[in-house]
This record gives sequence, structure tokens and C-alpha cells, in this order.
Amino acid sequence: MGESLRGLKRTHMCGEFNEKNIGESITVMGWVQRKRNLGGLVFVDLRDRTGILQAVFGEEINKEAFAKADLVKSEYCVAITGELVRRQSPNPNLPTGMVELKGLDIKILSESETPPIYIKEDLDAAENIRLKYRYLDLRRPDMQKIFMIRSKTAKVVREFLNDNGFIEVDTPIMTKSTPEGARDYLVPSRNYPGMFYALPQSPQIFKQLLMVSGFDRYFQIAKCFRDEDLRANRQPEFTQVDLEMSFVEEDDVIEVNEELIKKVFKEILDVDVALPISRMPYSEAMNKYGSDKPDLRFGMEIHDITSVVENCDFAVFKKAIEGSGSVRAIKVENSADMGRKKIDKLGEFVKTYKAKGLAWIAYKEEEIKSPIAKFLKEEEMNGILKEMDARKGDLILIIADSKNSVVLQTLGALRLELAKQLEILKDSKEFNFTWVTEFPLLSYNEEEQRYQAEHHPFTMPMDEDIEYLDTDPSRVRAKAYDLVLNGEELGGGSIRIHNTSLQQKMFEVLGFSEEDAWERFGFLLEAFKFGPPPHGGLAFGFDRLIMFLSGTDNIKDVIAFPKNQNAFCPLTEAPNLVDTKQLFDLGINVNNHDEK
Repeated sequence: MGESLRGLKRTHMCGEFNEKNIGESITVMGWVQRKRNLGGLVFVDLRDRTGILQAVFGEEINKEAFAKADLVKSEYCVAITGELVRRQSPNPNLPTGMVELKGLDIKILSESETPPIYIKEDLDAAENIRLKYRYLDLRRPDMQKIFMIRSKTAKVVREFLNDNGFIEVDTPIMTKSTPEGARDYLVPSRNYPGMFYALPQSPQIFKQLLMVSGFDRYFQIAKCFRDEDLRANRQPEFTQVDLEMSFVEEDDVIEVNEELIKKVFKEILDVDVALPISRMPYSEAMNKYGSDKPDLRFGMEIHDITSVVENCDFAVFKKAIEGSGSVRAIKVENSADMGRKKIDKLGEFVKTYKAKGLAWIAYKEEEIKSPIAKFLKEEEMNGILKEMDARKGDLILIIADSKNSVVLQTLGALRLELAKQLEILKDSKEFNFTWVTEFPLLSYNEEEQRYQAEHHPFTMPMDEDIEYLDTDPSRVRAKAYDLVLNGEELGGGSIRIHNTSLQQKMFEVLGFSEEDAWERFGFLLEAFKFGPPPHGGLAFGFDRLIMFLSGTDNIKDVIAFPKNQNAFCPLTEAPNLVDTKQLFDLGINVNNHDEK
């Protein structure tokens, strides 16, 4: 059963009403949240994206409407016409709780089976069920609120960038595969058998070409695709706020983006972001926090105690130092009484980061307890306590390894794990921003025996470091900058290389022959022959930004139809098989790996 509208028009949304509207004749449409029959009265809570309005039907008001209202069930789609009156039993917890609709007519526009998930806020249901019935999941008020925030944020971003001279330009979705980073999603071409387009990992090259074109300031809210192993907060397709500027240096790009962030947080959350945002060199971020995206909302900084213990008798420390590594530690305040079971679990935790073990010192009121105390002279133990600024009641956790990267990464992860276990940030409403700057331009890939770009091959080296590209590439810093918020990278960018010979040198350092470089990026190198301006830009992860603005820690909550952690869509069951004829037209023969 389902009636058509037959010219009936909706006059208002459900959540718009208050006592000023009493006496108005209205028509509202939406879904039945719930129905209650109290004998001579039927109450229907009607929901749309703006909120809930209670409608009441009585045998004495309209017998036919009363009978029809008694037929409805949860999630029926209905239209109700009537008069807005003062509610007999006000509900102060509901924005429309002072009024109700005296129902004079109800149309059942469509019926609903019993939904597999309950349409309510803070739903506790299996993620796979939520994604399979995503259209029902999205009916929930808390989910719809997220997408209203997303829509409003996109509007604020567009308005700000338009007001600041940026031009919105769409760049291609089907482009050339230029593998250097994550894997591309490939699209076979029917017109060019055996050849493929790639979906863009970012609009990087095209936005640089737009600078060569003289657009000066470009932006786009862009769809991007990466075929990589997914983590909790990664999706194979995602959205970024992408921008590029000509005739700029780092400060110019950073200042514009700080103003953009300030505008967004003020408009959406009424939060004032203090400018300028602090900056931290990459080396400081790694040495203090063990991460290039440090969470600065709490302390627990990493301290290098190598010089204090360099002559001690503890073999683990000696081996690490002799191998050009280090011994470093963090202090956990007021945790000296942490039980051995918990400490042992932390010892297992650090092994997942390739650390060989965890040493500890509990500075108790009555004594110092530590399994390594017997290997340390009194002055060495006192030196550790002094270096860590330890007080009675504190716990010191120590990692040693011949690779500094293992020490720093492990302590960085341990620091975050302890903040989680100790609920240090449980009630934190803080937004702590910082720029991380002066990243390494390159890192050495042991497996491939070559250098690779830390950001991408188009990032400009710092002027004073260019001379080391030939002699000591690992020493070269980049004109790159990431905006970090509460331990998450919110956005990142760089000043780009605009000099053909320097760009070719960069490709050479990355192990590309001149022929390879021109094969992959020839159209960019060709464009650079025609007066490219100095330029740079940045991209914000739009989905991640919405996570912060909406207060969710799950990226799937802010994407309308996300994939699961295996890059599969339970709703549409994509990816899936296609017609043999489609494959034939593309000249593709599929080998089923499962049958091998």
C-alpha cells in the first residue's frame, strides 16, 4: 500500500516548530519514528532530517485519519496534515517538545518492513550490518548531523577560497599511471587495447600544470584513490581540499591555510583557533615525540639518556650504543605502582614495533625498583632520574636499540598507548595544532636499494641543502610542511620544484634514468620549458577534517557510502564480477587466483 501525493505539498520540515507557530495549518512529511495507541488517541512521532514532531490523532478529531494512523508502523513514510497546537504533555528534551500536530489527515506514502537496524542515535550495531543497510544507517539523526556538518564545511571552504582569489578547477579522474608511492587503481581502455588509465592518487601534476598555465591560485574539493592496504581510518577513495599557489614561499602557503582553518573551526564549532599556529621541525618532533604527527595535548616527552648510561654494565644498552644506536626513555607520572602484569604487557606491545624489550624504573616513595638496577652504578641511576626530571611516584620506561628509528618509533607508540590506557585524554575537548616542517626530502629503501621521495618527487629541497643531493642525499631537507591536529595529519604540502634541471636531478637521485623520467613525467618536464612560476600548495584530508568537526573517530561515519576494511562495499557488493562480453571488448582474460 502506498498513496501518491496527488498535488499535496509539504509546507514545513518537522524540526522547525516552536510556540510561535501555534495555530498554523501545516503539512509535514517523513518517517514514523514510533507509534503509540492510547485507546482513543494515536500518537505518531514523525522524523525528517531536521528533527521529530509529535502528531496526535483522535477518534473525535477525525475518525478516518485516526483509523489510518493506527495502521502505521515504524519507518513507514507518511504525510500528515493538521493544525499545530500546544502540546498537552511538554517534552523539554525535544526542540519541538512544546507543540504537537493535531492530525486531520494522514497519507501512507509507502510501507516499511521491520528494519534490520534500529533508527536511533548512538546505535550499537555491527559495522557490516550498518554498511550493508547504509541507507537506513544514514536515516539516524546523528549520522545526518555529520553530513550537514560536511556540507556546511564544504560551503565555508569554497567561500573562503573564492574570497581569497582561488579559482575552482576540476582535474581529470582518468589519467596516466605514474607509480611512485601507493598503488594506482587502473581502468582498462576499450579504444586502446592493453592500455590503462589510472584513477588519481591526487591532482598533484595537474595542479602544477595549472600554475604553468597562469591560473595563479587553484583549488578543488577532489576525489582521490589509492589501492593500498587499509587501516582503521583509511579508505580506498577519499576527498581532499586541494590547492596550489604561484609566486609563493612556505610562509605564504601556511598563512593562507591557517586563515582557512581558523574560518572553518569558527563557523562550524564556534572555536577560535589562535594564530599563528606553532611550528616544529621534523627532527624535534621525532626526538621528542617519536612521530612526525605528534599529539601535543599531553607531555610524556622522549629523553635521550645515552650519555648517562654509555659506560654501564647492562649488555642491552652497551650493544645498542656500540651499534650507533641510542637509549631513550619516557616518564609516566604517578605510575610507579603500575603492576608487573601491566608492565609485562607493555613489554609485549613494544615488540610489535621491533623493539627487543622494555626496561623500567619505578621511583617509589620508599625505594627505587628496577630489574636493571643491579647493572647501574648509583651515579648512573641518579643521572637517569635527573635527566628524566623524575619525582617519587613516577615510572620510567626505557627502550634501547642499535637503530634510532626503532627506539623513537617504539617510544612514540608507547607514549600514545599509555595515554589511551591511563585515559589521559578522556575528557579532552582541546584542539592542539602544530605545523611540522623541514622533513627529510628522501629516505633510503633498503629493499630496493635506492632513495625514495618522502612526500613526492616534485618537492623542492631547502636551498641550503641542494648541494648535498649528489654527496649526501639523506641530509637534504624538504620545503615541506604538515598541519598536525591532536596527533593526526590534517594536511600536508610543499613548495614544488619549478626548475627543469633540478627536477631531472631529483629523478636521477631517485634512480630514474632520463628515459624513465621522460616516459613517466615527460608532459610535466615539457611544460617546465615554458616559464613555470615558483609555486607550492597543500591538501587537507577533507574526511579527516570532518571527523574532528563532528567528533567521531571513525572515518566511515563521515563518508556516505564507504568501503569496509577490506575495500569491499557490503551495500553494492563491489568489487564484483562483470559480463564476459565486457571483458572481451576490453581484450581482458581473467585468471582466477583461487583456482590455481
